[in-house]
Amino acid sequence: MLAMTRKEAEDYARDGYIIRRGLLSVAEVDDFRDHARRQLEAENKSGAVMAKGDKEGKTTLLKMWTKAEDDKYGLLARDERMVDLAEDAVGKPIYLYSHKMTMKQPNEGGAWEWHQDFGYWYNYGCLAPEMMSIYVALDKATRQNGCLQVLKGTHKLGRLNHIRENDQTNVEQEHLEAALKRYEHIYVEMEAGDALIFDGNLLHRSDANRSDTYRWGYICSYNAIENAPFKKVREYGNFDELRKVPAGSFRKAS
Repeated sequence: MLAMTRKEAEDYARDGYIIRRGLLSVAEVDDFRDHARRQLEAENKSGAVMAKGDKEGKTTLLKMWTKAEDDKYGLLARDERMVDLAEDAVGKPIYLYSHKMTMKQPNEGGAWEWHQDFGYWYNYGCLAPEMMSIYVALDKATRQNGCLQVLKGTHKLGRLNHIRENDQTNVEQEHLEAALKRYEHIYVEMEAGDALIFDGNLLHRSDANRSDTYRWGYICSYNAIENAPFKKVREYGNFDELRKVPAGSFRKAS
């Protein structure tokens, strides 16, 4: 099954997210993760990976790509399973807005505070919240190693005000406190290969990695073509035609 089922579409509209278990097979996860681990840890040693700090001084490593090339990262971003789910979520023709790797190293990866992704994207020239993301777990994600957390249904609040704190852009405290009292708080624990498909206005966060395990995730964000930024603020996010590829094509890339 590539596209959303009727139940998944209903759940996504109501809750602002769904989980697709086993989107990638064990063999696919192993191939993608092992390649990424070798390459990106080497790049980190050479200073080619960003580090984003939290309030405690812990850091999450971050690698972002501006285009979807014919390498493993770009091919997974254009994998028909990802694209079909994203198009169902947005409900319109889409393109790849960005794709990145978030890397929480054992005992080190930092927290991300509560925010909406559209809280960033609106400031980058996207007028409408016709945007969403797919988070693919490359390692088992648990409470101990900083799995994603969501406030169920908060995508219906619309875009909340955000402020810049340290290296992050976070929702303002007053509205956050009200939302925490009103909406169900879910820890999204996942197996490697599971995918979280979520709305650009869904409030989400993650804790620091306080375990001896890795917690890496690959995140692809998609935007409606008609909602492409009206100004160029970042190198990524601007419209580029999305060339969908067959499932698993990334395994053939080196």
